[in-house]
Amino acid sequence: MTVQQSIEHSLQGEFLTRYLDNVALLERLHRLMLDVIKDEFERLGIVDINPVQALLLFNIAENEVTAGELKSRGYYQGSNVSYNLKKLVELGYMHHQRCAVDRRSVRVRLTPKGLDVHAKIAALFARHSENLHLNEIIEFSTLDTVARALRRIERYWGDQIRYIY
Repeated sequence: MTVQQSIEHSLQGEFLTRYLDNVALLERLHRLMLDVIKDEFERLGIVDINPVQALLLFNIAENEVTAGELKSRGYYQGSNVSYNLKKLVELGYMHHQRCAVDRRSVRVRLTPKGLDVHAKIAALFARHSENLHLNEIIEFSTLDTVARALRRIERYWGDQIRYIY
């Protein structure tokens, strides 16, 4: 192996290490965000829904959507979306109605109770945003750079699912 090949091999190994570190960080951040929501809801006395369901309510907001649209719009990535939607309807956080055109499809929208949860999550995120900014924990330009990088990875992973088997 030449010196140049050795350097390239070493750089590839370093890139793989950083890539895997970032993938692990994404997973930890997601779980930590769910824990933050869980803790906030415990403080508020909301115990009948879990953080994943709360995020689902947050992301739907004022929209009326089908389960398929939740996935295609990126609002929900889980495999058990039907279970969570059914549970949220049973608990009074969502209305559901069969589509007039496609009777197999169900459209959902938030009830006033669901909109209240949406507002609580929005307030939590607004407080976080303000604290991150005021305490100079992260700069706007850094958030923008991170978002661009994550969108590129999202596109790449999406392409892998659609085009490479």
